[in-house]
Amino acid sequence: PNTVKALQHAYLGLPLETSVNAYLINTGTKLVLVDTGANGLFGPTLGRLMGNLKAAGYSPEQVDEIVITHMHGDHIGGTALEGKASFPNATLRIDKRDSDFWLSPEQIAKGGAGAQAIAANVKAYADAGRFKPFEGSKDGVEIVPGVKAFPAYGHTPGHSNYVAESQGKKMMFWGDLMHVAAVQFPKPSVTIQFDSDPKAAAPTREKAYAAAAKDGYYVAVTHVAFPGIGKLRVDGKGYDWLPVNYSANR
Repeated sequence: PNTVKALQHAYLGLPLETSVNAYLINTGTKLVLVDTGANGLFGPTLGRLMGNLKAAGYSPEQVDEIVITHMHGDHIGGTALEGKASFPNATLRIDKRDSDFWLSPEQIAKGGAGAQAIAANVKAYADAGRFKPFEGSKDGVEIVPGVKAFPAYGHTPGHSNYVAESQGKKMMFWGDLMHVAAVQFPKPSVTIQFDSDPKAAAPTREKAYAAAAKDGYYVAVTHVAFPGIGKLRVDGKGYDWLPVNYSANR
C-alpha cells in the first residue's frame, strides 16, 4: 500500500512504465558501452540503441568494450542479433559471478527462450575470443584506463557498478542498483521482486546512495527517466534525486 501511495504521489500508476538507458563512455582513446538495452527481447518499444548510437555520431564497429552490469535481458539483449555480435570489434565484460550463474545449464533451462537468447548472445563473443569475464574486487577491476568495475551484489549474484574517472571527476553507472525513483529514493530499503537476494540488494543500495550524496558525483541509472543521470541529496531518512539539466549543447 505504501508503494502504491508513493507512485500516486508522483502521478504514476500501475502497470508502471520505465526507461531503459544505456551509456557510452568516450575516454579519449577507448569507447566503452555500459549495457546494451533489450534489442527485441521486450517488444517493439525498446531495442533502439543502434539507431541512437548512430545518431550520436558513432558506429557499432567503433565500440571497444561492452561492460554489462548484469545479465538480465534489458541490459545484455542488445549485444547480438540472431547469433551475430552487434559490436564486431568489442570485448564483452561481465563479473564472473553473474556469468557463471546465468550461463549455468540449470538457469538456461529454467529461463526458457529468453535465457537461451542471452546465452546465444554471449556465445557470439566467446566464439571470437572476445568474452572476458572478470573476478569482482572491492578495490575495483580496471576495464580500460579510467573505467573500473565494482561489486554491487544483490539484484543479481554478480551485479556490477562501473565508474568512469577523468580530470578529478567521476561518474558511477548503477545499472539495476535501483529501479523506481519515486519509491526507492525516499525509501532505499524497498526491494523488488526481480532482486535475486533482496537482503543483500537493500544494503548495497543504501551504501551507494550514501556515498553518492556525500561525495557529490553524478550517477547514471538504467531505469530512471531519460537520460537517467543526476546527483543525490540527503532528505531525512531518504534522498532527493536531482536530474542533470539535459540540453542539446555538446
